[in-house]
Amino acid sequence: MNRGRPRSGHVDQAVADAVRALLAESGYQALSIDGVAARAGVGKAGIYRRWRSKAEMVFAVTVHGPHPVPPADSGSLRGDLAALAEHIIDLLSGPHARLVLPGLAADLSADPALAARFQAGVIDAERALVAEILDRARARGEPAGGDPAFVHALLLGPIYTYLFLAGGETPPGLADRLANAAVAALATKESP
Repeated sequence: MNRGRPRSGHVDQAVADAVRALLAESGYQALSIDGVAARAGVGKAGIYRRWRSKAEMVFAVTVHGPHPVPPADSGSLRGDLAALAEHIIDLLSGPHARLVLPGLAADLSADPALAARFQAGVIDAERALVAEILDRARARGEPAGGDPAFVHALLLGPIYTYLFLAGGETPPGLADRLANAAVAALATKESP
């Protein structure tokens, strides 16, 4: 085997298709790396070269990969944060995300090593995206101090709560309300 060869897009697509099909058939808890490999017609080693666990594989396939993309520059911090919140709502409202996230949250709380990898691989990438938005706002002269982790939590927390803990639907205008709350929090001198 040539260790330097690039990853195969065919394998990535076959795994993604298998994950989505198996989630629809039997849900997150029943999904396994063995089952995905068999359905995709690939070796388990190819899957483990890409992801270290079922949770990381499923999240990458169904929610977003390791490099989330910031929304286009709207010209204002509020607009950028509203676009980001709307994007998060869209991602987490998707049918596959709804099948995955409750089980993934359980796996993360049961496995500290998995939680640490998820933090380093996913959460840190999302916070870097928020930092980029805050940097753009500061470059425009807007008050955008504060901690990207705080802004990330401020946006993500209510969305997750509405979708997974409080009925499964977000109220109309939530993205705008969250953006307004985040801008107000960032404008205070006491912002974390």
